[in-house]
Amino acid sequence: MSDIKQNYLNGSWEPSDVVGDSYSPATGQIIGRYYEASESQVEDAINAAAETFEMSPWQHDRELRAAALNELADLIEAHSSELVELLAQENGKVLGEAGFELSLVPSKLRYYAAQALVDLGYGAQTKKGAFSTLLRQPIGVAGVIVPWNSPVVLSVRSFAPALAAGCTAVVKMPAQTALVNARLAEIVSKATKLPAGVLSFFTESGDEGSKLLVRSPKVPVISYTGSTKVGRQIMADAAPHLKRLSLELGGKTPMIVFDDADLDEAVGTIVAGITTFTGQFCMTGSRILAQQGIAQQLRQKLKSALAAVEVGPGDAPNSQMGPMIDRAARDGLVERIKEKSANAEVLLRGGPPEGNEDGSGAYYRPELYAVQDTDSALIQEELFGPIATFEVFENENDAIQRANVTEYGLAASVWTQNGQRGLRMADRIDAGTVWINGWAAVFDQFEEGGFKQSGLGRLNGNRALEEFQEVKHVVQFA
Repeated sequence: MSDIKQNYLNGSWEPSDVVGDSYSPATGQIIGRYYEASESQVEDAINAAAETFEMSPWQHDRELRAAALNELADLIEAHSSELVELLAQENGKVLGEAGFELSLVPSKLRYYAAQALVDLGYGAQTKKGAFSTLLRQPIGVAGVIVPWNSPVVLSVRSFAPALAAGCTAVVKMPAQTALVNARLAEIVSKATKLPAGVLSFFTESGDEGSKLLVRSPKVPVISYTGSTKVGRQIMADAAPHLKRLSLELGGKTPMIVFDDADLDEAVGTIVAGITTFTGQFCMTGSRILAQQGIAQQLRQKLKSALAAVEVGPGDAPNSQMGPMIDRAARDGLVERIKEKSANAEVLLRGGPPEGNEDGSGAYYRPELYAVQDTDSALIQEELFGPIATFEVFENENDAIQRANVTEYGLAASVWTQNGQRGLRMADRIDAGTVWINGWAAVFDQFEEGGFKQSGLGRLNGNRALEEFQEVKHVVQFA
């Protein structure tokens, strides 16, 4: 316990005056300590990032950026097993899910290493004697605000395209994963090709550092992953400087199952959609929409499968679903469900396991509710836990109306063996990603993001790079 984790700022390790404790969500016990970053330290990191952007070769040297990103990919890949273990212990996700998170990181860094080399503008002779060149230039310092549910991959998902574009970055990491944050920073600090000041990490339990990133005139772009409520506040606070914003926000993913679907395949994926990261995931498959012909059969299969989920510590080999991030999140979910489920039919009662209602672990077993009223809070609100609703629909039009009824539009899943129907549904669903006979497949080269209140901008793919670039038109007359 004597090793207090410091913040990695401007290429050096810094303590502070405030020490925080990191807790195991499985036991409630302290597993480590960390220094809370102060506002002055965050401000210094911003100043250093701005100076590095202006004075170093980073923004102009594509080969350097590509080499640094490839080096980071190699380093994280070499130490991924350590990060997997830490995620399971501190974040609570089971080992398989932690391993899945880490498996996404190296390829993402290598993809943007390649993008650093191939990203181009274009030119043309626009008329006789006039030549136009369109240049893409890095926008400056990127402020990255990371959630606790997948801190490694979601930090990389934002800072990798920022660095590839030629920006520098200051990354706010969540206190709930302070030990993971520190280990990630330690790995990054080993990179020999990454100039000091290009990438800084700080951890805080509050939001003063995050607010400083959003308010600072030296940080022209913010990349945030988190709730819609906070995203709206960031947008308002960033308005005085007209900042560029990339916001991936809340979701309420419908899982739409037609009569002709392969139910056995669908059920396994839907259960994963409800229980992955203990439902603390923007793409959690929290709404099950079943066509009338198979509704009763699907309901019984889901009840049995969800009841059989093995809940336990994230680092226990047999655990299929870990605890929630902490007791506060678990207890808050208990209260929200008590309030919002009053008129819903309980298909499967979950909640805190028997004997754990007042215990130290933040466990919450999966729950399933039958709800037909689309105005229900269980359908309309993102609950951020292993809670799912079960709705019955008649036909495609009914399914579309139900799927699009919430303010969210991050993702959706359609299950049918009719290929034309799947594409028709994908065309009409208001969501940034639609999977047909699948769920949660994400690819580095294809963009992801939300419609409606699920966000602004896109991450992954070419578009992610553009979030951190300005476009300049240069006209030269002969």
